[in-house]
Amino acid sequence: MSKLKATLIRSLLADGSRARLEQIELFDSIASTNSYLLEQPPPKAGHYRVAIADHQTAGRGRHSRRWVSPPGAGLCLSFAYTFSAMPRQMPSLTLAIGVAVMTSLRDLGAAGVSLKWPNDIVARDGKLGGVLTEVQRRGGGEVTVVTGVGINLDLPAGAKETIGSDWARSPVDLKRVMDRMPAMEVIVAAIIDGLSEAMQKFATHGFSGFAADWAEYDWLRNREVSVDLPDRQLSGIATGVDADGALLIDTGNEKVRVISGSIVMAGAWQGGNVAGLT
Repeated sequence: MSKLKATLIRSLLADGSRARLEQIELFDSIASTNSYLLEQPPPKAGHYRVAIADHQTAGRGRHSRRWVSPPGAGLCLSFAYTFSAMPRQMPSLTLAIGVAVMTSLRDLGAAGVSLKWPNDIVARDGKLGGVLTEVQRRGGGEVTVVTGVGINLDLPAGAKETIGSDWARSPVDLKRVMDRMPAMEVIVAAIIDGLSEAMQKFATHGFSGFAADWAEYDWLRNREVSVDLPDRQLSGIATGVDADGALLIDTGNEKVRVISGSIVMAGAWQGGNVAGLT
């Protein structure tokens, strides 16, 4: 990946993040950065590895959906971290990671960024990016988590017009929500720092260390939504998440706890694949 310099990224990391980093690998093109890290030897407990690509040919999101992003238009970053033991509230880790990524983007100057349960990063009511988390159990109780982060940086006009989703009218890129885009190495270092800190914090506090920030950034809260579940479609008002990261829906007759499902906004435009993770 000629556009990025690994040595510069390392130099921009906070001291703690740099100490825990085992390796950064850069690719011009790869099938999937997540798949690549899942196939590599895991980092030792408390440490991490990073893989970054300019383009993915077989990127994926939740429920094996495709991750569509034109070459050079987005950031494809995967982060492998090993916990010494299974963290409590593990199902909520994706939400905690979303908070970390979004906070990093806000600190860089991205305006109006929020989070849509469970794994989307939203700006201007459009999809800016997303998170995919995959878990591998290791011997001795260790657990390696590979987190994929996809962010639209500068989408071509044609992609913005033709890419849609079941909840967002159009994708959004980082260039549209920042007065001035920092260098790519600055963006990457900020996200890596955020992920490194989040893993340490989650290991100690679980989702409780992120719940207040999630409530502040929750894009779905108080919106009317429909959720496609395996056996039915559920409609109601989103009222936040619980201590384990499950989405809470008030149907008017009952309050339902949703741990997995696809969100469809009421009256949402129906489109094809969306840039970023779905």
